[in-house]
Amino acid sequence: MKIRSIALALAATAALSLGTVSTASAAPAAQQAAKPTIVLLHGAFEDASAWSKVTQRLQHDGYPVVAPAVPLRGPVPDRDAVKGAVEAIKGPKILVGHSYGGAIVTELASGPDVKALVYVAAFIPREGETVGDLNAQFPGSQLGPDTSHTVESPDGPELFVNTDKFRQVIAADVTAAEAAVGAAGQRPILASAFTDKVTTTAPDSIREYAIVATQDRAIAPAAEEFMAERAHAAITKVRSAHDLPVSHPQTVAAVIEKAATAS
Repeated sequence: MKIRSIALALAATAALSLGTVSTASAAPAAQQAAKPTIVLLHGAFEDASAWSKVTQRLQHDGYPVVAPAVPLRGPVPDRDAVKGAVEAIKGPKILVGHSYGGAIVTELASGPDVKALVYVAAFIPREGETVGDLNAQFPGSQLGPDTSHTVESPDGPELFVNTDKFRQVIAADVTAAEAAVGAAGQRPILASAFTDKVTTTAPDSIREYAIVATQDRAIAPAAEEFMAERAHAAITKVRSAHDLPVSHPQTVAAVIEKAATAS
């Protein structure tokens, strides 16, 4: 009986020791598993649903994702509209902008805990620049009076892409039916958003990544490449039309995850 009691005591001690080791090692593992929040900012003529396929992939890989609605009123009003929601996110975050959303990413870049910026077929402006001027510097954009129209609103003229030109300008890589859905649900942007100046330049200390859509007809591909090189961004080129998050979500998600895991 005495031998049995000693054996039981030894077994209990070993189990306790193993339990202690397991608990201690679990804490660092949990810390290592923590991932930055990915903030997805959509561009003109779309809403947050444009990020749906990218969001699904990121969430599948364990990333928290926030995709707020951008009012499309201008770089500064849009920055102010989403700033509170972005700054309320605890811990590190990666800001991602598509198209005009790149201007909002730039305006938010100096916020707390921003670790990297990802520009997806997007504008990467500097202080004092406008997205309209940046796009006009290079040939290749088909967004203009022949493919778009304005309507009056209480805030001023709002810009729409003509329904019959939407696929040509924005969504050439998806089916005609998918492009028609996008055209029907497009959200207008104030025309003045293209002429309002951006008020800041993203800090050099923050890592930047850019995906250039080489078949883009909304933003001139040469403009995308110029801005990305000027920002010293890590560049990925994709043979794609403007709607990269819809037509190439896997590639977009991969670049975002690269930005999130880089040291």
